[in-house]
Amino acid sequence: MDTDTSTGLRTNGDRLWQSIMDMAQIGATSRGGSNRQTLTDEDRQGRDLFVNWCKDANCDVRVDQMGNIFAKRPGSEANSPAVIAGSHLDTQPTGGKFDGVYGVLAGLEVIRTLNEAEVHTKHDIEAVCWTNEEGARFAPAMIGSGVWAGEFTLDYGHERTDKAGRVLRDELERIGYLGEQPCQNYPIRAAFEAHIEQGPILENERHQIGIVTGVQGIRWYDLVIEGQTSHAGPTPMHLRRDPVMALAKIVDRLYELIEAHKPWARVTFGDIQTEPGSRNTVPERVTVTVDIRHPQQLTLDKLDKTFREIVNTECNARGLSGDVPWEWHSPAVAFSDACINAVQSAAEMLGYKHMRMVSGAGHDSVYVSRVAPTSMIFVPCEGGISHNETESVTATDLEAGCNVLLHSMLACALV
Repeated sequence: MDTDTSTGLRTNGDRLWQSIMDMAQIGATSRGGSNRQTLTDEDRQGRDLFVNWCKDANCDVRVDQMGNIFAKRPGSEANSPAVIAGSHLDTQPTGGKFDGVYGVLAGLEVIRTLNEAEVHTKHDIEAVCWTNEEGARFAPAMIGSGVWAGEFTLDYGHERTDKAGRVLRDELERIGYLGEQPCQNYPIRAAFEAHIEQGPILENERHQIGIVTGVQGIRWYDLVIEGQTSHAGPTPMHLRRDPVMALAKIVDRLYELIEAHKPWARVTFGDIQTEPGSRNTVPERVTVTVDIRHPQQLTLDKLDKTFREIVNTECNARGLSGDVPWEWHSPAVAFSDACINAVQSAAEMLGYKHMRMVSGAGHDSVYVSRVAPTSMIFVPCEGGISHNETESVTATDLEAGCNVLLHSMLACALV
């Protein structure tokens, strides 16, 4: 099929939907979501299903030392830079059916469509599944793509542990996905990631396609405040060295800070733990995960500085000590103009209503973009709800996003 004829090509939306529903049966939850946390038995089953589908599509499947999976449809020019599309199959503990999974299976659907239409590309086409994008079990997030892109060393990735002390490398080996291929990047002509928006903007603006120009900067912290244990009954409030008192003020002031930088600033306190964790004991320590985001790096740096000042002020006022170590930092990202334009041209050619936007969530494309021209394609999700078992997307929107992915990839792979 030549370039002109390929403009009429469309993906099989019914097949894409069924593939997503079949994957959703692995780790299915009672409320209609999915629980396939990375490197669990459920993750292994999901990976096995994806690999089998890729082999059925005559792909050359490779697994690297971080368990990243690459399914290649060879192009006509040997050793030419590949055009890749991918995301992740791992989920949150109470995740939905579409987050990440859509991007992996949309890449596979592109390959299936090209096979059926007998379209021959100059460049290799690859569908990719990255390891541990969510970071729900092993921190930090996006570790598989991060090692591949050179952000982290292989040893750093392999040595990550979960809350039970299990080591990432050991779990890769246990489920059979500790590959032999070196985990390192290779020449990429263009990289795309189809994804649900995970927010309400497209739905509210009544657009079907989001052309993603970049990703917000993200900083993860483990805020630790140290005080002194005492009995809850005999110790008067004004004599306590209670770390939760400082935390309450810090939380209030951070919410005020983020409000002053609306609409793009974000802060989330996702996990709060006290020690010793007894009902009738004033805690000696409180540990809080803090997630701060903004699309402009200078503003993110300012938020970081002010956050640390707030912690120092509130802890010092109460005779407490506070520490704010970074757990992870992902700088604000601007995607490739060439890839952004390829997505926009595809959306326009297909007649889908579209808009340019910044991603509020981190994705594997953050690290991929450091070594390859990259962009993303968003489709709406109902109510903007994600990381939730009730996550919902229409088959029509999934097909539209996959069609945009197809023609974005063809624009880069045919010539």
